[in-house]
Amino acid sequence: VVVAVVVVVVVVVVVYTVGCQYYTITQNSNERRKIKNMSSTNENGENNNISVVEERPRKKAKLQQQQQRIGNSFLKRTRAYGKLILFGEHFVVYKVPALVGAVSAYTDCEVEFQEKENGETEGESTGLEVVDDRPAVPNYKVTKGAEADVAINLVLKHFNLDPTKRGMKLTFGGDLTCASGIGASAAQVVALSRAIGLALPKELTEDEINAAGYEGEKGYHGTPSGIDNTASTFGGVLRFQRTDGDPIFVKKNIKRPIRIVYASTGITASTTTVVGDVKAKKEADEAWFAALLARYVTLVKNGEAALDAGDMPTLGKLLDENHALCQELTVSCKELDDLVLVAREAGAVGAKMSGTGRGGLMLALTPTEEQQDAVAAALEKLAPQVWKTTLA
Repeated sequence: VVVAVVVVVVVVVVVYTVGCQYYTITQNSNERRKIKNMSSTNENGENNNISVVEERPRKKAKLQQQQQRIGNSFLKRTRAYGKLILFGEHFVVYKVPALVGAVSAYTDCEVEFQEKENGETEGESTGLEVVDDRPAVPNYKVTKGAEADVAINLVLKHFNLDPTKRGMKLTFGGDLTCASGIGASAAQVVALSRAIGLALPKELTEDEINAAGYEGEKGYHGTPSGIDNTASTFGGVLRFQRTDGDPIFVKKNIKRPIRIVYASTGITASTTTVVGDVKAKKEADEAWFAALLARYVTLVKNGEAALDAGDMPTLGKLLDENHALCQELTVSCKELDDLVLVAREAGAVGAKMSGTGRGGLMLALTPTEEQQDAVAAALEKLAPQVWKTTLA
């Protein structure tokens, strides 16, 4: 009996042990099968059948998307806008008021301080790398390349940054097409100033960013008026006036959005050269220049009143008169004049060159959407690049 009991007990233990092992093996096998097949179900109860090999790239893609969203959010904080001068090309240099509007297109910038590669001496690497991914009209970057180098280094110097001691990589992007007259140089140095503040990091006021942008503009313009960097920094429609001290600017309250078409001649002009030519003409005939300046001062006063009142027909007529002054100042050219005439014939209530001149851009005032579309279509037959925007 005792032997029989012992045998039964042994059999029970063996069966139990084998059963436990089988259960464990089965569970492990099932777990491995789950891991292998990743047979998870979605919220609808459907089997996704995603393998481990497939899952890793998906997670990597999600991480990249997250990083891209963070990067885009970061870049938004560096945006600096292009501009169109409504009244005041060249005259603004001589401390009289000008009216300028920022466009919605922008330049952004990323600043990275470079670390040395693995295996090298610890610390930062040195040197400056500039990646310019901004869209541009043909030859713009080549023509402006040397000026851009000077401008960038002036901004770095303003912030006491020395690439020979601490390496930097600057990447410029955005949707502002670089062309003479649109304020691309100001947008570049203002975006750089914003990006430096984020990279250091250093809390910067808008006035400090504007001041840094003005320093950079010296690389492009020699002695800039400050109107471009101010519009690029603050946006909106501004009344700007240079003084012996800080410039005076007032953001205008526009009663209704101002529809504009602007077009490029495809010619890139040097602002420094054109401003220098105007200065030489002024010094050669002070009476001639003083008469033009007096006419302009009356013109811009009336232009501001029309802008404040939302009187588009009067504003357009005054834009035409400003273009005539620019012609007398010898800063327009045949290509600009042709585009201005085409815009007027297509229904613009006013049109003029805008910016440096002798190439670059012109703008047309088109109060309605239908006028804007018609003028843009007409200009596209002649101009290499045409854009529509709204000032507000």
